[in-house]
Amino acid sequence: MRISPESIPMPQPTTAQPLTAHRAGPLRGTIRVPGDKSISHRALILGALSVGETRISGLLEGEDVLNTAAAMRAFGAEVVREETGDWAVHGVGVGGFSEPDDVIDCGNSGTGVRLIMGAMATTPITATFTGDASLRARPMGRVSAPLALFGAEAHGRSGGRLPLTLTGAAQPMPAQYAVPVPSAQVKSALLLAALNAPGVSEITEAVATRDHTERMLAGFGAEVAVEEDGPARIIRVRGEVELRPVTLTVPGDPSSAAFPICAALMVEGSEVTVTGVGLNPTRAGLYVTLREMGADLAFLNQREEGGEPVADIRARFSALKGVEVPPERAASMIDEFPILAALAASAEGRTVMRGVKELRVKESDRIAAMASGLRACGVEVAEEEDMLAVDGRGADGVPGGGRVATHLDHRIAMSFLCLGLAARRPVTVDDAAPIATSFPNFPALMEGLGAAFRRENG
Repeated sequence: MRISPESIPMPQPTTAQPLTAHRAGPLRGTIRVPGDKSISHRALILGALSVGETRISGLLEGEDVLNTAAAMRAFGAEVVREETGDWAVHGVGVGGFSEPDDVIDCGNSGTGVRLIMGAMATTPITATFTGDASLRARPMGRVSAPLALFGAEAHGRSGGRLPLTLTGAAQPMPAQYAVPVPSAQVKSALLLAALNAPGVSEITEAVATRDHTERMLAGFGAEVAVEEDGPARIIRVRGEVELRPVTLTVPGDPSSAAFPICAALMVEGSEVTVTGVGLNPTRAGLYVTLREMGADLAFLNQREEGGEPVADIRARFSALKGVEVPPERAASMIDEFPILAALAASAEGRTVMRGVKELRVKESDRIAAMASGLRACGVEVAEEEDMLAVDGRGADGVPGGGRVATHLDHRIAMSFLCLGLAARRPVTVDDAAPIATSFPNFPALMEGLGAAFRRENG
């Protein structure tokens, strides 16, 4: 199958769904957030690359992950949601992917498309990938270029953007690559590609990023070695392996948990507990930062599930102080900077976030989107290419009253809805629909805690 990217019809935009958050009374209650999105993607892909049946409970059933499940079916794996809510994946083995009959649409998910590209890059088949308007604007060359080291060939739009056609290597080679910008997506794509290459491939990252792929590869039986070299990490994977199926439970997504937790810290009188949250050290930077700001957080019932540390997190309203977030912490909280910026608006003093240029190439330019939205809500902000600074309003409170452009970005939408619960005047996001990509029940869950949301269509 060879499809010209230019011949692919672009997905049509859906109708925008504006949503307004009003100042709320105290948020109270105990909730569980959806399963970790990063782990959900990886569980489906590694299950499809295994021989036998992998069983998954707690899988996030947001649009991003469901698109990855559909992609694994397109590549020949059997992926079934059972009546219990658990998922079963009957894999085809490393190198066993078959050529899909149609274009692979990854929707809004940069993680999904990049990891899937890596998983097929060393199998001699061709697939074409596309996504929504946001995903089609994101750079894919940062993945397709290093995949060429294994022998894969990619043809996309300018800048390597989607739609993109990838042909896997007929005779894959092991690769050595130093990831130039900290990115768990790029690293993971290369580690997945290495599974079907002979010998040992070596991937180096200057700063440690989330290590779910390394953990899960080892759990599925791959030979993985991780060497620490100061802040850098060197990961070596031996290829031409047979992965064994596993049974795993997906912990609650720490990036999703950040929204009700930060909302509770902002809204006076609140106390919220989020159960079963994954606390992988490579993703715990937000909680370190919140503690530095003076947040009243408790980590209860600490345990391990599926090879990942997990705890119940209790958050109580707190009078927070602005802090400086060091650049070396950025990789461990990259998805949490939007909600941190919203929280910083309610703190006393300035919060400076450095080392955040990766936010420029997420679902939106998140630095620009947060800066624009905060200014619309009466908050002073300074931004540079690699920095965002927020001047908190402290006891005066955030004025609010803004209508925020989300740029099809789920985290921008949720961050400003949380801010609106504490602001003096309501805050409206122009489109809440993208929230379904990662946190489908966010509005209902927050309303169950006491949040006040109003939909413009009544």
